[in-house]
Amino acid sequence: MPKLKTHKGAQKRFKVTGKKKILYNKAYNSHILTKKSPKRKRRLGKQALVSKADKKTIKDMLPYRF
Repeated sequence: MPKLKTHKGAQKRFKVTGKKKILYNKAYNSHILTKKSPKRKRRLGKQALVSKADKKTIKDMLPYRF
């Protein structure tokens, strides 16, 4: 069997923790920040866990991280 290739776009966007959870950075926090409340911007700055529905797709894109 040939080696599987890592999806480079996914590699840059997702981080796998020690317990194999997948984290991602939230969108909408790069520009036009004046109209967004401080609370919203604070929450957007934090990483979040990927939903259960998307986990398998991302696992397939990052074969050697799990």
